[in-house]
Amino acid sequence: MLQLQVPNGERKVLLHSCCAPCSSAIIECLLENQVRPTVFYYNPNIFPKEEYEIRKSEAIRYVQALGLDFVDGDYNHIQWQAEIKGMEQEPERGKRCLQCFSFRLLATARYASIHGFTVFTTTLASSRWKSLDQIFTAGRIAARSYPNLTFWEQNWRKGGLSERRNQLLKEYNFYNQLYCGCEYSRR
Repeated sequence: MLQLQVPNGERKVLLHSCCAPCSSAIIECLLENQVRPTVFYYNPNIFPKEEYEIRKSEAIRYVQALGLDFVDGDYNHIQWQAEIKGMEQEPERGKRCLQCFSFRLLATARYASIHGFTVFTTTLASSRWKSLDQIFTAGRIAARSYPNLTFWEQNWRKGGLSERRNQLLKEYNFYNQLYCGCEYSRR
């Protein structure tokens, strides 16, 4: 199991979660390292709403099975669309993705600050389809808005976590989506 170095030696982190499959091995790794995550599910980018609900219910199922706290962020797809307006034709890993990550991680940072967390991270950094540079940039920008808050730039792709994700996907029979979530990534 990957040995983690949590900023400031924290034992409690807010984990922004995009879905159960991506979260599963990360949560398991955190728990193995005596770090208790609170899962923050904030994904207004997911479209259609039915897809969002399926992904959310799978995340809740996994988190509740482990006895962890799950926070359901607001689903406001219209607000998300306003945030990325003019970037609809951008390619994957383009400006739209950076803006999407920034929007979602700023909401995560806001929640973390209000609820007494000093460290937050994201499962977005587990996907080989996403740019780590964009994710880490978005996280750092979000954290700057809140004093005493650190974005934990952890590459969740390494240490066997990708392989373990695939095992847990089968073990829990997770719904496994085939696109990022937004209507533009379905192309």
